[in-house]
Amino acid sequence: IYRAQRQLSSKLTRPCSMGSSTSSLYSALAKTVSRPALPHPCDSTYNPGNDLDLDQDPADPLELLRECREVLRNRPAQLQRAFVQTGHGDARQTIRIMQWNVLAQALGEGMDSFVQCPMDALNWAERKYLILQEILTYRPDIICLQEVDHYFDMFQPVLASLGYQSSFCPKPWSPCLDVENNNGPDGCALFFNHKRFQSLNTTHLRLSAMMLKTNQVAIITTLRCRATERAFCVAVTHLKARSGWEVLRSAQGSDLLRNLRNVAQRIETEEKTDTDVPLIVCGDFNAESSEDVYRNFATSSLGLDSAYNLFSFQLFINEPFPLWNIPKMVISQLVSPESTSFQTVKLLVPVT
Repeated sequence: IYRAQRQLSSKLTRPCSMGSSTSSLYSALAKTVSRPALPHPCDSTYNPGNDLDLDQDPADPLELLRECREVLRNRPAQLQRAFVQTGHGDARQTIRIMQWNVLAQALGEGMDSFVQCPMDALNWAERKYLILQEILTYRPDIICLQEVDHYFDMFQPVLASLGYQSSFCPKPWSPCLDVENNNGPDGCALFFNHKRFQSLNTTHLRLSAMMLKTNQVAIITTLRCRATERAFCVAVTHLKARSGWEVLRSAQGSDLLRNLRNVAQRIETEEKTDTDVPLIVCGDFNAESSEDVYRNFATSSLGLDSAYNLFSFQLFINEPFPLWNIPKMVISQLVSPESTSFQTVKLLVPVT
């Protein structure tokens, strides 16, 4: 990783190949990315706090957004999504969450068949700006991502400059590693606004099924809201894909639920509270609403409910999705009703 970071830092100030202007998006971050390598994120000694340099000068999000739009000025206009607000409240009691499978770059270029996607849309030189533009446009407080294979050289340094603390857990047998010139394994990543939340604990999971370890992972992070001083949990995962693996997905979901119960019970003990700990679970579950894994989450003792149930448009999620490999934002969030007792959860759920 250190060698890759050194190579990257020498490239950050080069003129961008898109358009006639030179983008300074990464040049300001060259010092950040060329730091010594971080510990392996699945090591027991890994501390997600190491991902945030509190001494670095913060980046201006509006300036970075302008740079993204300048680089992308010859691309089609950014999609204007319509969002549904789930509740009302003052700013200090509202959490904005983004859940997104961003597509591992190695898989997009080397393994998956995107039959309806122009190849230039899979070009990382442009796609990284498109991804950042989405994040910067909506400014979420918490970001849950899947298929992240550019954590150390893009997501972590850029978002750290914006005040996000983060954690990354790679798949142990990531298919990205089978692609020539890959950027390392893909995995799940969780980011949160350090000014709004304090990290209390982070657990990295390698999900099990029938007592056997699988290739899917999850992150469970316990945060404390600095304004309300209440603790809550956020989890992100990516379950096994494709038809025929429904039983495995169900077992992986059950394993995640067991770990979520353990974490919630531990927090309740540490916080000395009699009320349930608010819990938000984000992920690409690769499952239809008729599958056991969906029902297991919806009927668990944790009191989870699908975020889509907050909107009264059930037909939206019950309609079958096309089986094309088309890059898209994947939303499969479950949120505990108790979370609204102290914070309104504003979910970035697109309806168009």
